[in-house]
Amino acid sequence: MPPLPSPQVIAVGGANMDLKVQTLAPAVPGTSNPGRAAQTPGGVARNVAENLARLGVRVALLSAVGTDPLGDTLLRLATEAGVDVAPTLRVPEAVTGTYTAVLDRGGELLIAVAAMEIMHALTPAAVAGQEALLRGAAFVVVDGNLPLHTLEALLRLGAEAGPRIVFEPVSVPKAARLRSALDGGAAPWAVTPNLGELAALVGAEVADNTLAIREAALILHGRGVNAVWVRRGVRGSLLSVADGWHELPALKAEVVDVTGAGDAMLAAFLAALLAGETLPDAAREAHAAAALTVESAQTVVPGLTRAAVQERLFTGLTYPVAYEPPPDPS
Repeated sequence: MPPLPSPQVIAVGGANMDLKVQTLAPAVPGTSNPGRAAQTPGGVARNVAENLARLGVRVALLSAVGTDPLGDTLLRLATEAGVDVAPTLRVPEAVTGTYTAVLDRGGELLIAVAAMEIMHALTPAAVAGQEALLRGAAFVVVDGNLPLHTLEALLRLGAEAGPRIVFEPVSVPKAARLRSALDGGAAPWAVTPNLGELAALVGAEVADNTLAIREAALILHGRGVNAVWVRRGVRGSLLSVADGWHELPALKAEVVDVTGAGDAMLAAFLAALLAGETLPDAAREAHAAAALTVESAQTVVPGLTRAAVQERLFTGLTYPVAYEPPPDPS
């Protein structure tokens, strides 16, 4: 059998099983509540990888799972979706990562617990063992679940060998890891934070207006980041590069479940770039992928294709970009 073509994208980071439970009545603390539950595969790197595979991109997943049934299930489902899981570590006697979210009956999050200790197995040595694979990729997606020293090793690899590193912060606390890693002198090609994560990346609060976001992005550009793409929910996103920026509207959607929308955005963005689109046009496609995802109960839309994304983009209505008066010069 001939060898498989090299992956265009490597996703490095979390693969876990998500358990979402929701109360059927107002939540009562300190006791058992009637509710419903659903279990689905998750983890930012894993979700991005599955979305990419469904969008027709050759993608591999470098993560860590246990040798337990949850690990078996995660790898089987990813393989069935078209992801190359050969680089993923199987860690004996370790527990595969889980994310448990408790929602009230209206769907609002009450509390969530991410048990991701297994990510410590993704050491710099583990990354070095896949260096040839990483060097051959066009993009390496790195999520904030990685230990700091592993993140630093990947940034150095990107600086030395050329794969464009894209950092997805995952959460506000984990975004701060990149801020520390930047002190080593190497930077990712792009970062994809929300507003809170952007504040963690620059170490200061950032107001939700164009001027403040652009000023924060310029700090990151000054530290070597080429593209800063800030997600703003229904206000769309702001894509900043050193010599300018683009404000992009979100597409209107009938929201069923917002889980996984950011992961779909990043995957569609990269798929479009690999197809030759410009940065702003790729970001526009990403908003269409997000709309398709929030309209589905699934974390990754099973029927996601680039054609479906482009159709949703060209037939969908957008939210108006809110008017922001210029700052008072006084």
